[in-house]
Amino acid sequence: MAAVKLDAVTAAAVEQAHAAAVEEAGDFGVGDHLGVVAEGDRVVTHLFDCPHPGYRGWHWAVTLVRASRAKTPTVNEVVLLPGTDALRAPAWVPWADRVEPGDLAPGMLMPTSADDPRLDPGYTGGDEDDDTAVAVRAVVHELGLGRSRVLSDYGRQVAAERWYDGEGGPDTAEARQAPAPCTTCGYLVRLRGSLGALFGVCANGYASSDGRVVAVDHGCGAHSDVVADVSDAYLPDPVWDSVTIDQTLFD
Repeated sequence: MAAVKLDAVTAAAVEQAHAAAVEEAGDFGVGDHLGVVAEGDRVVTHLFDCPHPGYRGWHWAVTLVRASRAKTPTVNEVVLLPGTDALRAPAWVPWADRVEPGDLAPGMLMPTSADDPRLDPGYTGGDEDDDTAVAVRAVVHELGLGRSRVLSDYGRQVAAERWYDGEGGPDTAEARQAPAPCTTCGYLVRLRGSLGALFGVCANGYASSDGRVVAVDHGCGAHSDVVADVSDAYLPDPVWDSVTIDQTLFD
């Protein structure tokens, strides 16, 4: 395919193209002329820099067209286009996929979808008000089952993976330097259910993990088996023996 020949008349109409860009740009402004591109027979596009700070790397493209045997071109279109290093907004990500741990602030609500795979239907004991139903609900709540939805096997699995790979897991600098694992620490309070086989909650107020879930093979320097090495200290004779004096003065 033969290359398109640059039309000399439309290529020379820089001022006409600039005026069209200024009219379209408004407060965005029009910067330096960046060049001209041949689009077709007697069709060229003039490029102008966009100086707006919010559109770094963008440029104005003004396309001029000249009819056959016409002496002056006309403006076909004016558009703002991004360049190769243009500052662009990131790709759209749905809100549900953008939320990360720690994003939920006080007063915010995060709805849970009805088909969340992390949850399974629970057992509340029914809605009847007779004596039998009331007694059943009391037992249900006592056993911790009185919830409309409970954690599913998948929910336990993803939670365990997240906790084990996090700061409470075994692969941290603190855990690697610990004198012993949490499984032998007296401050570890085991979780109930299947998660208790791998995790517990630290109850040592001096530990960095106090009040947080930790793996049983996590560890820290505040392990309960770490005790102070107390040795007998030498105490010199007192400068003034007030005890003996008090005993002899008042006998």
